[in-house]
Amino acid sequence: MRKLLRSLFSIFIAATVLTPISANAAPNLIEVQGRVRDLQEQATTAAEGAQEAKVTLAKLNKTLVTVQQEASQQGASVTAMNKLIGAIAADQYKSGPLSKSLELLFSSDPSLYLSTAGSLEAVTRKKSADLKKFSVATQRLNATSLTVADKLSLVKAAEVRFKKQLETANSKLDEAEALLAKLTAADRVRLAKLNDDEEDTDQQRSLADAGKYGSLSGRAGVAIKYGLAQIGDRYVFGADGLTTWDCSGLTMRAFGAAGVSLPHSSRAQYKYGKAIARKDLQAGDLVFFGKPISHVAIYLSPDRMLTAPRSGSRVKIANMNMGKKPYIGARRL
Repeated sequence: MRKLLRSLFSIFIAATVLTPISANAAPNLIEVQGRVRDLQEQATTAAEGAQEAKVTLAKLNKTLVTVQQEASQQGASVTAMNKLIGAIAADQYKSGPLSKSLELLFSSDPSLYLSTAGSLEAVTRKKSADLKKFSVATQRLNATSLTVADKLSLVKAAEVRFKKQLETANSKLDEAEALLAKLTAADRVRLAKLNDDEEDTDQQRSLADAGKYGSLSGRAGVAIKYGLAQIGDRYVFGADGLTTWDCSGLTMRAFGAAGVSLPHSSRAQYKYGKAIARKDLQAGDLVFFGKPISHVAIYLSPDRMLTAPRSGSRVKIANMNMGKKPYIGARRL
């Protein structure tokens, strides 16, 4: 996945620009720029969907292995019990049509029956218990086998979702490549220069602002300090450091440094921690954007967050405006 989506950075770096194009630019340049940016956001959403499917797939595979191991152990137990039941059946066959107790009852020495009846009853109870254990173990094995089949079906479905999301991301990349191919080489270079100039400016502002948040303590403070240290690093889909990042890769590593384990998926991370109203946000809270969720960042202060925003961009401190991706909510870890 990382190899597949990393190319998005090189494709879009020449097109992701916020600075207005001058009046003497080619008439269709702004239109191409806007369309490429829209494709970028669609590809980002698909890529985060793939990350969610990847996390789900990993969990299902782990559960499947556990259930398969349980089925294997139960199978071995049933096999062992089956041998025991076979021995009981053989013993019963050798006993003939009359049970041991009846044979003793009609024997010439009834006192022998009386003296051994207790032990025979115990043997009978044990055989009955063994039969019951065999029945229960067989039922459990059958149930576990059905669970294995069910988990296998879920794993296959998750694999299909994962591949579909990747295909969607690739199709958006193909569309973007086709649009960029229509530009002249000079236009592509010009867009790249404008983008780099803007990113350089954002980076300098972010580094200047970083000092405001570096003194925070606690778990949130550790995560923020880790994230601030990555300012200027390039965004790459599927990357989780140590020099390139996507949004959930950055938050995962930042909170990992603070001792909090998070999955590499913005949608999956939204299920962690405690829900926080926007009016109650505190530095270190995770903030989420997009329907479906396709972006996560670390809240710093009113309308400011630490984010790895998109391809063609870098880790920075930015305002909480993700364009077409609406604010969804926040979680406190």
